[in-house]
Amino acid sequence: MTADLLAPLDLAFWNIESAEHPMHLGALGLFSAHSPAAGAHAADLLAARAAGVPGLRMRIRDVWQPLPAALRRPFAFGGATREPDPHFDPLNHVRLHAPTADFHTVAGRLMERPLERGRPPWETHVLPGDDGTSYAVLFKFHHALADGLRALTLAAGVMDPMDMPEPRPRPAGPPRPLLPDVRDLPGLVRGALSDVGRVLDIGASVARSSLDVRSTPALTCEPSGTRRTAGVRLDLDEVHHVRKTVGGTVNDVLIAVVAGALRRWLDERGDGVEDVAPRALIPVSKRRPRTAYPQGNRLSGYLIRLPVDDPDPLARLAAVRTAMDRNKDAGPNRGAGAVALLADHVPALGHRLGGPLVGQAARLWFDILVTSVPLPSLGLKLGGNPLTAVFPFAPLAPGQSLAVAVSTYRGSVHYGLVADGRAVPDLDRLAEAFSEEVRTLNTACRP
Repeated sequence: MTADLLAPLDLAFWNIESAEHPMHLGALGLFSAHSPAAGAHAADLLAARAAGVPGLRMRIRDVWQPLPAALRRPFAFGGATREPDPHFDPLNHVRLHAPTADFHTVAGRLMERPLERGRPPWETHVLPGDDGTSYAVLFKFHHALADGLRALTLAAGVMDPMDMPEPRPRPAGPPRPLLPDVRDLPGLVRGALSDVGRVLDIGASVARSSLDVRSTPALTCEPSGTRRTAGVRLDLDEVHHVRKTVGGTVNDVLIAVVAGALRRWLDERGDGVEDVAPRALIPVSKRRPRTAYPQGNRLSGYLIRLPVDDPDPLARLAAVRTAMDRNKDAGPNRGAGAVALLADHVPALGHRLGGPLVGQAARLWFDILVTSVPLPSLGLKLGGNPLTAVFPFAPLAPGQSLAVAVSTYRGSVHYGLVADGRAVPDLDRLAEAFSEEVRTLNTACRP
C-alpha cells in the first residue's frame, strides 16, 4: 500500500484530538467460549491475522509538502498522510487482559486511553470472562484511520474467514498536472462559486441552529477524561412491530427510543424535562456503496431536536419522523447537520491550527451524537467461537457527557453508550431506560 493524503475530515479528527480527549471509536464484541483458554487463543489469532491486513499497517504522519506539491494542492499544505508503518508489529496492538466479570467496566477504562499516535492508531483488547464460558474483544480505531464502515472492514479481516463481496478496483486516472489547464478555468470558477454558496448556506444553518438554545445540563460537562460504557440489547422484532404499526423507518423508531430513554433518565435524576429538546446530530455516510478503497471519512449529517419534553411516546416518535423526513427532503448537503462538509473547504494548515478550537465548539452545535454503525447480517466467529453481541462506541465530543451508537445484528438491536465517567455515574440506569422505552412503545401500539 502507498501513502495517501488524509481527507479533510480525517485531518480534522486527527487535529481535534488531545491527550485529555481522545477521538477514537470502538466496538465491544461478546463471544461465547468453548473453553477457559478461548480468550488467550483469540488474542493469538488476532495478532497473527493482523499482520495480513494491509489497512492495519497504516500509520498517520504529519507532512510539510515541498513547494511544487503545495502549489498544486494548496489546501493540503500542512496536512498528514496515511502510510504503511515499516516497523509495524501486531503484538504492540493486541493485548490479553486478566479475567473479569464486568466487560463494560474494563472497556470504559480502556476507552479513556488515547491511541499511540506514532504507530498505526488502533488497538484490540481481549477480555476473558471469569466464568470461562465467554470473552469480549474491544476494538479501538482512531476516527482518522477509519469511520464505522471502514472499521468494520478492518475488524472483519481478523475474524474467521467468511464470504464477502469483492471490492471494485480503483480506476487508474491520468497524472494530475502541476497547474490547471486554462481551458478548465471557467468550470473551476463556477465550481468554486458553487462551493462558496454551499459553505455560506451551511454556515447560516449552523448559526440559526445555535440561536435560542437552552442546553441540557446533564448532556454537557467539563471534560474529566474519564469514560464509562454500557450496552443495551433489544429485540429487533419489537422495533419492527412499532414501525409497521405507526409507519416511518426503523431508524426513526431507534432515535425515538433515545428520546424516550433520555426523558425517563432526566426525570428520575430531577433534572427536569419541560421545554427540553436536545439537538441530536445524526451522521449520514456519503460514501458510495462498495467503494473499493474507502480512504477517508465521507460524512454529512442531519440535525434534529429530540422531543424529550413530550410525555406521549407515540407523539415523540411522530416528531422524530417529521424531523427526519424534513432532513431527507433537504438532503445531506444542506442544513446545519451538514457542517462536517465544511471540512472540505478548510486548508490543511487551518485544521492543524484550529483543530482544538473546533473540538471545543462542538457543544455549541449539537448536544448529543446518535449514530448508526452497519454490521453484516451473517454471523461472525473468532477461533470458532460465535459473536453473540456487539456494542458500537462513538467518539465523545469535548464538553459533551454522552454519545450513542446503534447497530443491528442477528435479530437484535445493540445500543452502545459512551459517557464522561464523572458526569454520568448512573449510565447503567440510562441503559435500562432504553429497554423500558421499547416496551412502552409496543404497549402504546396495541389496539
